[in-house]
Amino acid sequence: MLAVQILHIIISIVLIAVVLFQSGKDAGLSGSIAGGSETFFGKNKGRTIDAILEKWTAAVAILFIVTSVLLFFLG
Repeated sequence: MLAVQILHIIISIVLIAVVLFQSGKDAGLSGSIAGGSETFFGKNKGRTIDAILEKWTAAVAILFIVTSVLLFFLG
């Protein structure tokens, strides 16, 4: 039980950090014209920092839900 609680706290801190590292969707008009065209039309759409952070956010969120449910059933 204690190990799952510690793991849950670590996962929640990582989830907060990953979400805070992401750039906002309303970065401004200049960001959408200059940087948006490169990522949209570029060959490496999945290799941008935002795409990597989105994948990490999804993975860490799933781990967070799993540990939450596990803590519910153990408690």
